[in-house]
Amino acid sequence: MANVFEAVSERDTLAARRAARLAVSEFNAAYCAVLDDGDLKDWPRFFTQDAFYNITSRENFDDDRPVGLVYCEGRGMISDRALAISETSMFGPRYLRHYITNERVTGIEEDGTVLAGCNYQLIETLSELPEGRLHQAGRMIDRFRPQEDGSLLLASRIAVYDTLLVPNALVLPV
Repeated sequence: MANVFEAVSERDTLAARRAARLAVSEFNAAYCAVLDDGDLKDWPRFFTQDAFYNITSRENFDDDRPVGLVYCEGRGMISDRALAISETSMFGPRYLRHYITNERVTGIEEDGTVLAGCNYQLIETLSELPEGRLHQAGRMIDRFRPQEDGSLLLASRIAVYDTLLVPNALVLPV
């Protein structure tokens, strides 16, 4: 793993990382709001056309196994997943709350791609468990591609969960 304090390109300055961290934080707040509000039709818009999205266990990630609970290559697969969840899946009503913390920018590549990471917790509330419970905890490993309008889109998001067991089937995105 590269030293997070070491610049990866000439564009990678302390000031650029600070500005990128604010943009990443605003991105993550909007991303979580869409998922927490259940607006799955809007979820794929956070990704580039060629995006990669994976939810995998720490064990699989550490052993470099590409297997995941969710594995999507491209916005098309991400859109298919969102459509399948919202239109065809049958599951009990649930509410999710995403909590993201310790956001950090670990580098900015020459083309402006922002390398970032954060920790996350996902709390799930079901009608039979109204007190809520920890559904997942882990970290995100992200690659953000800047757009012409200055916004960011995810080129890659890998959610690596530390929780050994995921209660129930993973239904909604992390």
